[in-house]
Amino acid sequence: MADVLVMKEIEDKAASLGIDLSTIDLDSIHLPHGEDCGILSDDEEVFQEENLEFDTGFGNIIVVDNTPVVTKEKFAKLEGVIRKIFNQMGVIKDDGFWMPVDPVTEKTVGYCFIEYNTPQEAELAKEKAQGYKLDRSHIFTVSMFDDFDRFMRVPDEWAPPPRKEYAPGENLQQWLTDAKARDQFVIRASSDTEVLWNDARHLKPDPVYKRAFWTESFVQWSPLGTYLATVHRQGAAVWGGATTFNRLMRYAHPQVKLIDFSPGEKYLVTYSSHEPSNPRDANRVIINIFDVRTGKVMRDFKGSADDFAIGGTGGVTGVSWPVFKWSGGREDKYFARMGKNVLSVYEAETFSLVDKKSLKVENIMDFSWSPTDPIISLFVPETGGGNQPARVSLVSIPSKEELRQKNLFSVSDCKMYWQSNGDYLAVNVDRYTKTKKSTYTGFELFRIKERDIPIEVLELENKNDKIIAFAWEPKGHRFAVIHGDNPKPDISIYSMRTAQNTGRVSKLTTLKGKQANALFWSPAGRFIVLAGLKGFNGLLEFYNVDELETMATTDHFMATDVEWDPTGRYVATAVTSVHEMENGFNIWSFNGKHLYRILKDHFFQFLWRPRPPPFLTPEKEEEIAKNLKKYSKKYEAEDQDVSLLLSEQERERRKVLKEDWDKWVNEWKLMHEEERLERMHLRDGEASDEEEEYEAKDIEVEEVVDVTKEIIQFEYGQE
Repeated sequence: MADVLVMKEIEDKAASLGIDLSTIDLDSIHLPHGEDCGILSDDEEVFQEENLEFDTGFGNIIVVDNTPVVTKEKFAKLEGVIRKIFNQMGVIKDDGFWMPVDPVTEKTVGYCFIEYNTPQEAELAKEKAQGYKLDRSHIFTVSMFDDFDRFMRVPDEWAPPPRKEYAPGENLQQWLTDAKARDQFVIRASSDTEVLWNDARHLKPDPVYKRAFWTESFVQWSPLGTYLATVHRQGAAVWGGATTFNRLMRYAHPQVKLIDFSPGEKYLVTYSSHEPSNPRDANRVIINIFDVRTGKVMRDFKGSADDFAIGGTGGVTGVSWPVFKWSGGREDKYFARMGKNVLSVYEAETFSLVDKKSLKVENIMDFSWSPTDPIISLFVPETGGGNQPARVSLVSIPSKEELRQKNLFSVSDCKMYWQSNGDYLAVNVDRYTKTKKSTYTGFELFRIKERDIPIEVLELENKNDKIIAFAWEPKGHRFAVIHGDNPKPDISIYSMRTAQNTGRVSKLTTLKGKQANALFWSPAGRFIVLAGLKGFNGLLEFYNVDELETMATTDHFMATDVEWDPTGRYVATAVTSVHEMENGFNIWSFNGKHLYRILKDHFFQFLWRPRPPPFLTPEKEEEIAKNLKKYSKKYEAEDQDVSLLLSEQERERRKVLKEDWDKWVNEWKLMHEEERLERMHLRDGEASDEEEEYEAKDIEVEEVVDVTKEIIQFEYGQE
């Protein structure tokens, strides 16, 4: 695809210069010796940095050591035994087995070579057969054939590595020190990836860095905004810096499809799925967990797609992503995944199971971590035809102690939503009616930080309303629910506390008949965007929850995405390439004022750069909020200066437009005068162009519109 785009650019350039490419033999063109004319080779970037070790082409061959030493008579039997063992890990080629024989003793020498169809099968065989006990005296040692070539290149004598002078690295958080307190975002359109400042004061984006073919599928910010990750056929890479975005580390994982950072950015999880050589076999999944800074693989997980397809929502080819969910906070202390009837929780320090065993949970369907504490909420559906009720449990890690449990009856589905501070957990429960022909919805609300974790039941006024969307207010106590039937459902906003009773949920308001199917809270709370995406053609309502009033109602036709910036000051709406028209993005203020619009063909991604949480204490944040006017004077003055500049620019633009208009009018008058003789001729000698010198007369014109002929019956004697 890249070659096609480059060739298209060459053809366009040749056309603009009037050159016929069909007359030129492009293969005959050679650059002068030692010159690149500013054209960087595709491979030059790889060679110009560190000395990389490349595979020798034998990645699908393994060496099995410590095999029995036998005579020629027992050779076939031993080969059959070894083939039977190693055929379980993959398909051995027809001529892919070789066991050397000592020409003097005519016995085997104690090792053999096995060749598989793919490197993935060879790696699996190495992993599974390492330490395999054939008998008491023969325990296999399995190595990759490529390892021997690397070992043979190790010098016989040790030499100290050359000493490098310390060079301080670039400050990866420098973008946070922007004097204008702006935020960055990344976009992907066609083959280009761009990082830009959101310069809302000047009503336009300010370019930071642009690169073509930077990624082969997508880009992704790390959770704290330190790194930008790109995905390639050879693996993933992370980039960072103030303006240049240098590559900081590579992570080798061929054919990687998905990536995921841990919340504290310490680890990167990569996923790939490989077609088996035998069509009857399941896809083979490889998941690696890398240390972000060193690029070292801390732990890998391999198996069939079925091994990783238990529970969860969304993903690729039956595998739910992310497979591993990380505990909340920046410590990256635990991560977990579901298996069949088990929940496996790992410690990131050792990358081994907590207490060296998984937590047995029969029929576990879903789980999620608290965003701040090492607490897991898990859901188990009904079993035994309803005799064993469904349940939601809260489990503390690493003790695995059950903190709270709630049994649920007649459950058809269940979804769990944590509030960002981990203060509350909302469980959306769909229950069957007595007839089992329909369902109704309610909420179980857990107050996590209160004594004994009390649970409150919330039912909608109309139990039959379908829940379309649910969202907690970040760092707050309110939540919003879209419920009812399309195309005009209702939106209700609730609070987990009121002025009279902090332990009771209360409804604040219900907005009737809104064309919305998605909720987007500001990261700072207080404001929410009610969005009608996809089938609702991008209707947007900016709502102030404190005042319970609509600030603005507008739309972004065919919008597919809505995303608040990390500060809650601006909102981006985008139309991605799922639609063929109107691709691009809009930037809005928090109260719904449209600031600017950028159109981009083949628009794929818009992502705000996340900000790390502030180091200010809650008390300091409250003090700043109280004295906001004092802190805002500086920015208000800057805003006024920018406003004056924009006004001056607008005046200049209007002045240019007026000058263009006057020029056109003068040209028209000149042409009008030059055509005077022609008009005199057309007017039979009348030379004047003044309308009042002509007499207007009303002329009546009669016109037969239609004629109808009708025969009337007339009887003799009729008067």
